[in-house]
Amino acid sequence: MTHQLRILLLALLVSLLCNDSLAQPRQRASVTKEPFGQLPDGTAVDLFTLTNQFGMQALITNYGGIVVSLTAPDRYGKQGDVVLGYDTLAEYVKRNPMFGALVGRYAGRIANAQFTMNGVEYKLTRPGRGTTHIHGGAKGFDKQVWQARTFTRGNDAALELRYLSKDGEEGYPGNLTVTVTYTLTEKNELRLDYQATTDKDTILNLTNHSYFNLAGAGDVLRHQITLNADRFTVFGEGLIPTGEIRSVANTPLDLRKASDIGARIDEQDEQLKMGRGYDHFYVLNHKAGTLGLAAKITEPTSGRVMEVLTTEPGVVFYTANGFDGSLKGKSGQAYVKRGGFCLETQHYPDSPHHANFPTTVLRKGAAYRSTTVFKFSVMASEPGKTR
Repeated sequence: MTHQLRILLLALLVSLLCNDSLAQPRQRASVTKEPFGQLPDGTAVDLFTLTNQFGMQALITNYGGIVVSLTAPDRYGKQGDVVLGYDTLAEYVKRNPMFGALVGRYAGRIANAQFTMNGVEYKLTRPGRGTTHIHGGAKGFDKQVWQARTFTRGNDAALELRYLSKDGEEGYPGNLTVTVTYTLTEKNELRLDYQATTDKDTILNLTNHSYFNLAGAGDVLRHQITLNADRFTVFGEGLIPTGEIRSVANTPLDLRKASDIGARIDEQDEQLKMGRGYDHFYVLNHKAGTLGLAAKITEPTSGRVMEVLTTEPGVVFYTANGFDGSLKGKSGQAYVKRGGFCLETQHYPDSPHHANFPTTVLRKGAAYRSTTVFKFSVMASEPGKTR
């Protein structure tokens, strides 16, 4: 064996060992609990840390079911936080643009803060001065303290949150029991399983409102996104759907092929101008009720890849268009315009007012079930470079 061949084989062996070390489990899956502070009324709130065998962690509080932190490895195995948020409970209570929160009873907007069901008109709360009900109202699920239970199952770590939304809360009918289970899996997935039952017919549309930045800082315009959606719901004044479902073809909303988020975000398109960027509900191509791919996002510098799978019929893609740097988050970091993106898997917004949209009615005695998975992996190498 020649000297050069020995060096080549040794280099190959070192490379294989290094790559294998990133994939080998280093610890057992675990869940820990610690105090996260108190609400102004004295209610104690906890913070739960889910850790999988590869060192990935999800920190979740039972206040609003908020995902406070979620780490994912880069191409070199270094863990980094990929969600926006705050360091303390007090900051979430004072001003939270839905960072990481559970949204309910109804994600998105309901026009005129009312709907009619079974011949009865229900008037909903109107946060702020507008006429629209949005994201569950003045005190939606994002501001409630949920009952918590933790467990491990094999190599998966899990947190189950449960909440009883009483009849009339925010104007909605029915005593609604909701359970959301967060599972950090051995496949580097954060899985959210939603379940609900009601004792009276009601409407329901649940989601998680995490803001992601796979680079950990700066804007997300160089992230590349692919959305598995041929159509979107057109909105009019106040970002309320008109009822029209339009093809994305020949519009800057066409994200069916991987492209930079910032590539067309400022084009002179009516829908983009109304949303000040992406803030649109996409109708997914897979069959609702089956777990299918909704989106894939890659960040070239870190090499992080996130895939979003869901049983929901659609997803809202939002690019933090209202951020301007004045909002200070973790460690005082300024969240700049388009410093994050949301992929809110859900049913159609304002569905009660559009007969052509899939129903969001949950009947008495029926069971609501929904699943969304955020799956993380890494690119083999940075574009334009070889290993």
